[in-house]
Amino acid sequence: MSVRTRFAPSPTGYLHIGGARTALFCYLFARQHGGEFVLRIEDTDRERSTEESVQAILDGMQWLGLDYDEGPFYQTQRFDRYREVVAQLLESGHAYHCYCSREELDAMREEAMKNKQKPRYNGYWRDRTDSPPAGVEPVVRFRNPLDGDVVIKDAVKGDIVVSNTELDDLIIMRSDGTPTYNLTVVVDDMDMRISHVIRGDDHVNNTPRQINILQALGAELPVYAHLPMILGEDGKRLSKRHGAVSVMQYQEDGYQPEALLNYLVRLGWSHQDQELFSMAEMTSLFSLDAVNRSGSVFDNKKLDWVSQHYLQNTPQSELAAALEPYVVATGVDVAAGPELGDVADLLRERSKTLVEMAAAASYFYKAPSEYDAKASKKQFKVATAPVLVAIGEAFEGLSSWDAESIQAAMNETVEQLEIGYGKLGQPLRLAITGGTASPDMDRTLALIGKDAVLQRIKAAISVCENAPEA
Repeated sequence: MSVRTRFAPSPTGYLHIGGARTALFCYLFARQHGGEFVLRIEDTDRERSTEESVQAILDGMQWLGLDYDEGPFYQTQRFDRYREVVAQLLESGHAYHCYCSREELDAMREEAMKNKQKPRYNGYWRDRTDSPPAGVEPVVRFRNPLDGDVVIKDAVKGDIVVSNTELDDLIIMRSDGTPTYNLTVVVDDMDMRISHVIRGDDHVNNTPRQINILQALGAELPVYAHLPMILGEDGKRLSKRHGAVSVMQYQEDGYQPEALLNYLVRLGWSHQDQELFSMAEMTSLFSLDAVNRSGSVFDNKKLDWVSQHYLQNTPQSELAAALEPYVVATGVDVAAGPELGDVADLLRERSKTLVEMAAAASYFYKAPSEYDAKASKKQFKVATAPVLVAIGEAFEGLSSWDAESIQAAMNETVEQLEIGYGKLGQPLRLAITGGTASPDMDRTLALIGKDAVLQRIKAAISVCENAPEA
């Protein structure tokens, strides 16, 4: 059997984390088996579907690098095909017209609830032969089997058995001639020769209905695999209240797509104790057998850990290219300072995201416009001025401006002034960066450049000399 998977989002919002994981699992399974990965946009909900949401899905897929082999297909462009299938089901006796009004349906449900039964359609028009009421546009309902069981051979959850007595005759076409979700999905999966339906387990309840329709059409059943939910830290399904956001928000927040994919693949799937995977490893190792049956908790700290690993191991040139737009967005001119690759290489150990790295990179290109208030009060005192004067003179006398020479000058200054290293290092770091954290000062100063360093020290001396007496 040729493997064909599909990712079929509804364009009623952004591409969220759960959808991205589903797309990834579909992609990996298809790639591992040398099959095709199809993108289908299920846009039949015209009231909620928007072009902006469609674009958000396409942008998210592109950013993640989940290239599809076919599509995107749009359900709104296939209405003629759906109507053709409905006509086929009507002709074969697997569907029928229902003329019940909204009031009649409400009454059925109320009666069922009164009798402590599941609220549902009671099949009133299923076998009627009398004339329908005049002026009523009917819906079309699928004639669900009345006995037997539907067995879902789920590749993740195992066999799921649902009695047909639990299912009513669902509407497959509305009175205005538009098809419903369970009909369109079945027709698309059949026409697109989908071999494996990999999707969230919120669709489990739809699956027995879809299987019955497929069997009525004489179609071959795909393999179903329902993925466990992604949970928030409170154990409830991940949602906006947990801070769940668009996939593209992770791009804005400075995560690399490879890092996000690596994190997502571990949400519900594992391979021994391995945590970090290249895309090639994901593709070769992924299997539905290893997908967990229970939900997985989305842990932002773990995502940051994975992100930091990728920042530490991305080749310098690639890291610089990824970092540049974030640095430019802070208003920094990367042409007005050291090579961005050298800056990125120096900052990678301390950064969890590209946004963090970009914020830290700013002082390599421009002098601080202000100093950390708490640190300034502590470090920039009148007594600090001579220390900064001494290091400034030592730096000015250097004929070679490199990390080794800079460190030697700092060591010699500390010795001459007979002070602890902190008495020099802390105010110097504040003078150069405006804050209290940076990579090693010798390498930082070497990259910023001699003239810029001397100017910043001079500015800090002025602040110290004008500081109020303790």
